Amino acid sequence: MFQAASRAMSEVFEPPFRAIFWKMLGFTLGILIVIWIALQGIVGHFLGAAANEWGDGSAWISWTEWSISILTGIGAVFVLGFLIAPISALLAGLFQDDIADIVDVKDYPGDRPGNALPLSKSLVQTIKFTGVVILGNLFALLLLLVPGINLVAFFVVNGYLLGREFFEFAAMRYMPPAEARAFRKARGGTVFLGGLVIACLLAVPILNLVTPIFATIFMLHLYKKLASGAAI
Repeated sequence: MFQAASRAMSEVFEPPFRAIFWKMLGFTLGILIVIWIALQGIVGHFLGAAANEWGDGSAWISWTEWSISILTGIGAVFVLGFLIAPISALLAGLFQDDIADIVDVKDYPGDRPGNALPLSKSLVQTIKFTGVVILGNLFALLLLLVPGINLVAFFVVNGYLLGREFFEFAAMRYMPPAEARAFRKARGGTVFLGGLVIACLLAVPILNLVTPIFATIFMLHLYKKLASGAAI
C-alpha cells in the first residue's frame, strides 16, 4: 500500500506527468478566475441597483457597499476553495487515460496494456465522479457544524468515494465494468485505505492540486498488486 503510494508520489513530478499537471492547473485556474469574475459581476450589479434606488449620496449606502464587497470577496475565496476538488475531479476525467497510458508503458511494459474507456463511458464516469465528489464534500461541509465529527467525516467520506472511483477506473481498463465493481467490493478494505491516502493529500493546500494525477497513478499500482495476488 504505502510502497505504491510512495512510488506514485515520486512519479507525479516526472516530466510526462508534470506536463499534464501544468495543463490541468491552467484549466483549473482559468475556470476559477471566470467564476470569480462572474461572482464579482453579480454582486456589483446588485449593489449598483441598490445604490440607484436609495441614492448614491447616502453615506450609509457607501459604507454598506464597501462592507458587502469585502464580505462577498471573502466568501468567494471559500467558494473557490471548495470548488477546487470538483473542478480537479472533472479535469481528471479528461486526462486519466493519458496518465494511465504513461503508467502502462513506463512501469508495466511486459503486461497487457489497458484499454481506454469509450468516449461515452468516459464522459459518464467523469460526470458521475464529479457529482460524487461534490456531494461528498457538501456532506462533509455540513458536518463541520458538528464538533468532533467534522474532520473524521471529511476523511471517511472522501476516502470511500475517492478510493471507489479511482480504483474502479483503474480496474475497468483491464476488465468489464461489472467485474471491476465486483473486484473493488471484494478488496473493499484495501481500496478504502487507499482512498484515505488520497483524502490525506486532498486535505493539504497546494499539494491537493496534484491529487487527480497522484490518485490515478496510485490506484493503477494498487490494482496491479491486487490483481497479481501480491501482499499489500
